[in-house]
Amino acid sequence: MERLKNNWWKFLGALLVIYSVIAGLIIEVPQLPIIEQTIRNVFFHVPMWFAMIFIFLLSVVYSIKYLSDSVLKNDIMAIEAVNVGLLFGSLGLITGMAWARFTWGAFWVNDPKLNGAAVSMLAYFAYVVLRSSVPDKHKKARLAAVYNIFAFVLLLVFIGILPRIADGSLHPGSGGDSPFAVAKMHGHMYLIFWPAVIGWILVGIWLLKLRIELRKDNFNN
Repeated sequence: MERLKNNWWKFLGALLVIYSVIAGLIIEVPQLPIIEQTIRNVFFHVPMWFAMIFIFLLSVVYSIKYLSDSVLKNDIMAIEAVNVGLLFGSLGLITGMAWARFTWGAFWVNDPKLNGAAVSMLAYFAYVVLRSSVPDKHKKARLAAVYNIFAFVLLLVFIGILPRIADGSLHPGSGGDSPFAVAKMHGHMYLIFWPAVIGWILVGIWLLKLRIELRKDNFNN
């Protein structure tokens, strides 16, 4: 019972993901031109990005904590959060490319949000490379922490701000529109969408905790 009490959020996350996957595949959705049944991807693609942004935000928090106290545990938490965020970012790109193939006719098109997402992901992969190029632990941690903050700001600009003001973007949420405008999500769809967002975030935190457990022996090294 004690174990169940401490891990209830893991079960909740798993249940919400399972629910959103099953319900997202069988729920009745609006039949929109071009999009048609691919609108179901809104239950998978978008929650992946929500989870990615949340996990990257956690990474920034730990980077700031490291800059304030120089405790290596916080640096390890930051890099592991980035690793989990990159997983969700990659899944977001893959599901987005699949959606683009069926709606826009190609896996990749010249779209501000797609290009911004690619640049943001490359910035985080560069963060991983930067860490591996500096041998001194504390010097590496300081450089990585500063870079991580920069990368997160870049992420917000490239996938949150620039696409909103860009003209001619195929993505929803451009030109000041609602990010869900093109999907025209009906009220009952939000009953799947938001549980999916919460579920994937909880699963992301679960994955982060697992990775931290694997590296806890390095906390005092």
